[in-house]
Amino acid sequence: MATSVRLRRAGLAAAALASVFLLAACAPPTRAAENYPGEPVVEHAEEGEHADEGEHEEGAPQAAWLAQGGQLAVTIWGSSTCPVVGESIEVVEPAGEGNRVAIGLVERPADEMCTMDLVPHTTVFWTPMNVTTTEPLVVEVQDAEVVVPIK
Repeated sequence: MATSVRLRRAGLAAAALASVFLLAACAPPTRAAENYPGEPVVEHAEEGEHADEGEHEEGAPQAAWLAQGGQLAVTIWGSSTCPVVGESIEVVEPAGEGNRVAIGLVERPADEMCTMDLVPHTTVFWTPMNVTTTEPLVVEVQDAEVVVPIK
């Protein structure tokens, strides 16, 4: 009888552990999905049309929804040889409470030799589960706030 109880407990523990792994697999990763030089291209756009829908100050960070809101593209301007690359995304205020995320950047060595040009570099993140496309999203990046309009 003691063996039966142990087997049941082991089975319950295994089921609980499997549930944790399944739930973790459903959450979008907080690491960047991809990154590349240049600005993001809008889906179904004319050739050369970019994701930014309005005027922006050259050199200022930009952000835009991609994949019908399933992804967020963050474009940061910097050196072409030492681009500023997004590394992580963190929900600072969930939907309904501010809808705000912060972008963590890859740290570069202080003594790295970089060209003095100014070019865009885009990092794409999966949209976190706790934010929504139905209210403006505030993206904190490089001491700036970028507001992404409702999708």
